[in-house]
Amino acid sequence: AQESHLLTLADDSGLEVDALNGEPGVYSARYEDTAKDDHVGRYQLVLDKLIAKNVPWTERTGRFRCVVALATQEGLIGTAEGAVEGYIAYEPKGQNGFGYDPVFYFPEFDQTLAEVSAAQKHTVSHRGRAARAAIPLIEAYLRR
Repeated sequence: AQESHLLTLADDSGLEVDALNGEPGVYSARYEDTAKDDHVGRYQLVLDKLIAKNVPWTERTGRFRCVVALATQEGLIGTAEGAVEGYIAYEPKGQNGFGYDPVFYFPEFDQTLAEVSAAQKHTVSHRGRAARAAIPLIEAYLRR
């Protein structure tokens, strides 16, 4: 916003695992020492940490969270967020999606996000929820 002098929307997303104190969180794409494009290495690291801590199913809770920020060159207008709650599976399942989708079990679908179609996944997207939550901020800015 400072450089463009335009209304600017930015977001960041991540997987928060409760038993890991919110890790990997905003560092999901660059978690620990795994290679940049190593999705398997990143989700395997999460699985390994949960196994090492002997975390039972009922405590393998987590969420994908997205926070959207809206700003102008004058500063921050506001933030909005969206999340999708689920569990971290014991093993990866599914071929769809990317990142942590193979290990994120979504109870409403009774599957991991990598097992569902893109259309199904988009109905519960944390990014979509955050974007919809940001609409009132954008509308208020445009009305001023």
